[in-house]
Amino acid sequence: MNTQILTLVLGRLGVAFITLLIVSFVVFGATEMLPGDIVEILLGQAATPEAIAGLRSAMHLDDPSLVRYGRWILGLLQGDLGTSYANDLPIAEMIGDRLSNTLRLAAVTSAVAVPLALVLGITTAMFRGSIYDRIVTTGVVSVISVPEFMIATLAVLVFAVWLDWLPALSFANEATSWGEMFRVFAMPVITLCGVITAQMIRMTRAAVIDTLKMPYVEMALLKGASRWRMVMRHALPNALGPIVNAIALSLSYLLGGVIIVETIFNYPGIAKLMVDAVATRDLPLIQSCAMVFCIGYLTLITLADILAIVANPRLRK
Repeated sequence: MNTQILTLVLGRLGVAFITLLIVSFVVFGATEMLPGDIVEILLGQAATPEAIAGLRSAMHLDDPSLVRYGRWILGLLQGDLGTSYANDLPIAEMIGDRLSNTLRLAAVTSAVAVPLALVLGITTAMFRGSIYDRIVTTGVVSVISVPEFMIATLAVLVFAVWLDWLPALSFANEATSWGEMFRVFAMPVITLCGVITAQMIRMTRAAVIDTLKMPYVEMALLKGASRWRMVMRHALPNALGPIVNAIALSLSYLLGGVIIVETIFNYPGIAKLMVDAVATRDLPLIQSCAMVFCIGYLTLITLADILAIVANPRLRK
């Protein structure tokens, strides 16, 4: 790795770290502005002012916001996520139990969406303007125009209500066989794939088309290279950077779209845990779940930038 690539990679890592600090401050401030008082929720409406004041002091809620932020961020850096207000359980254990389900759903969705998007994106770029390209492009635009909650609702109506093929709710912990896993993941994966695949197809198609217009690709065509060899050998390696960024951006959408999907299908993931924490105003749990999503998003984007830098032939040479 030459000096220029190393400098760019270190710069991306530094930007990611600074961004994470800024995001942590925003997350803490946003949760502090949520309506309601967790102390009154825990003690109930019959609580006396003395009991409320005593519990607020015991939970350090009377400390200044900057002090509590500093205590929280230091705990995060040490791996201590704190304790849930609602049930007095370690937040790390609560998130760990749910995170595996969310990662499993994201992995299954990625395994289906990425190969499908790459094949359709590359082939539509190769046969640009054909009937095949028009059909795929029209379908992609149609899917992008529909929000994920509408796709999820239609999937429930069609596959669960009308056809009675799949369950309306997804209980991942109860799946013990491949058939049950298919039934559990089918509708959430269909919903997520419908959104992220469409975005990846569009961005992959655009990246390959731009690369096919380059002079060296036209030269390869004039030398007698086949269409497949021209794309796979000459165009695709130089379009790898934008394609990797497209994949990372689309997969990072899973971290936001999964909140709606897990809520609609009652999937026991970290997003559903965060929604439940908002209902009970469990601030430490909300903050920790939000930071998990932010870290995942920044990790994907940073890895995409680093892969684009390393894969750039001009920088390597």
